[in-house]
Amino acid sequence: MSEWRDTTHDWAGSVDLDHLERIRRNPGEFAPGGVPHLVLEVLAYAAEEAESTGGGHAVVTVHPDGSISVADDGRGTGTRADGHGGFVKKPVMSTKDLRFFDSPGAQRLPDGHPRRGVSVVAALSDWLVHTNRRRNGSWTQRYERGVPVTDLSPIAGDGTTGTTVRFLPGEEIGPIRLPEVREWPHLSVEVIR
Repeated sequence: MSEWRDTTHDWAGSVDLDHLERIRRNPGEFAPGGVPHLVLEVLAYAAEEAESTGGGHAVVTVHPDGSISVADDGRGTGTRADGHGGFVKKPVMSTKDLRFFDSPGAQRLPDGHPRRGVSVVAALSDWLVHTNRRRNGSWTQRYERGVPVTDLSPIAGDGTTGTTVRFLPGEEIGPIRLPEVREWPHLSVEVIR
């Protein structure tokens, strides 16, 4: 794995506990505006995917239990063969996004605040379930406060690709509110309440 090039995340480790703790200590800094910012952090990945593939669609759903899901129709979160017949997924939920976190020139999200990465969402959620569908396999994994509590669990393919991130924001984030974003460059956004 040491020969893998790190472009967005450091593939050498799957969890950065210090990084997650820093986010949890400073929720107002990393999720200004609360839940709407968390939703925008997830949508930013769907928008990147849509831009690279020529367009896409995402659905934001507020569930009866207070959790929120963001599902897109992209290629799914990146994975790499581990050389032993298995796969390693890009450690997006539990490590910093090298492009944005602590970068003064970080991309601005539609709320005007800097993009930090989806690890902010994972760290500030009581739980998060990441479901990934790629052409080479589908799986799901559960996190609590950004730390994986299950291994990658294979799921049956359904002929689609894309990523679904479902999360229950922690109480420190405030009430469930959604951003007003309906369109993003290259990405159409549907909201179901």
